[in-house]
Amino acid sequence: MDLRMQYLSFFVIMNDGEDSSASGRRFKHYQTMDADDYEDSELKRFLDEEFVRIIKRKAERNPNTPNAPTKIGRFMVEPGYELGSNGNYNLFQRLREADTQERYIGIADELVRIYMDTSAVRGGAFIIARAQLHTYFNEPFLLLLKCDFEPKIARIADEKNLISHVEMAISARSIKSIQYPHMPEEGMLEPWELKIHQASHARYFEDFLKYVSYEKPLPEVIGEQVVEMVHQFIADKWQEEEGTERSQEENAVELWAASEKRELQEWWSQEQVETAAAALVEQKPDLPFAFKLGGVTVKGLLSDFGGAIHFARHNGKYVAVIEGDAFLFEKGMSPVELLNPGELEDLLPVIGAEQPEEVYEASGNGDSSSSDTCGSSPSSDGTTGSGPDDVPW
Repeated sequence: MDLRMQYLSFFVIMNDGEDSSASGRRFKHYQTMDADDYEDSELKRFLDEEFVRIIKRKAERNPNTPNAPTKIGRFMVEPGYELGSNGNYNLFQRLREADTQERYIGIADELVRIYMDTSAVRGGAFIIARAQLHTYFNEPFLLLLKCDFEPKIARIADEKNLISHVEMAISARSIKSIQYPHMPEEGMLEPWELKIHQASHARYFEDFLKYVSYEKPLPEVIGEQVVEMVHQFIADKWQEEEGTERSQEENAVELWAASEKRELQEWWSQEQVETAAAALVEQKPDLPFAFKLGGVTVKGLLSDFGGAIHFARHNGKYVAVIEGDAFLFEKGMSPVELLNPGELEDLLPVIGAEQPEEVYEASGNGDSSSSDTCGSSPSSDGTTGSGPDDVPW
């Protein structure tokens, strides 16, 4: 990746003692480098790989979790207004268009001052870089990096002192970053979007970029679509008819949708569920699907429902049937891996029965005369059996 630096400003943010409030914060501009300065600096060896990693890092427009470390942000504008009406965009654009090093330093200083007003700012290095990616474009990228100070860092000293304390150490391990503009695909730029990466729980950059919005996480988007499907089903069912029953159904939907933990509702047929699921899978084939039955959690894909995953009732109990060609066990070895499974029809009488052991023996699976297995061993009379007590130990 042919990344060529134009300007890089290096700032250090400091907190006075334990005071993390705005009054206890200060920053200092250490240096601004041009292309030649950067080529000969230690920063190049420290940051070049990180810049490439930032640009290549993928981000989902609708992440699978609200706490995804990498997000795509979009500049917000009022209806009818252009991109230039957004304050965050204007600041970034002024940095991209700065025609002298002095002007670049002034705008970078302004940006750091705005960042200093956000909540929970920690001490560290703040780097504002402008670089060209000549592989694809002539116009510059902005790459903003925040490296927090590493606590309790020391360097090896001499035989007498052993170590010496390092006052302000930074690491590339937990760098937070902003990239503008966003490059959704190689060779494609999106001027309305930027990409942020912040692995910590503190949302520094989201607080800093007040006029940038982020798409909803995927579970929330899918949830809204499912609720809309249910409302459409109710509308089709009752047409223009209003009444108590329709109102009760609509209220039940709202209560169900607002609950964090939800039970099986038993509103739709298998065909209706599969049709609705297919519409969602068409949008995102790898849509995750998880449920808990009793104390057991199952995770798969929504596309598995109706194919590899089935729900049913038997003897007053809910049953989840998972089918496949082979079992695969990884960590946590157990005796279950040694099982020679019986047929499903032999298991069904056990489900929901009050005395599972007696029913299971009556079904024939407890018979010690079943076929030899890896676990068979000689009995006391010299014969070989495979009953429950005939185990190698």
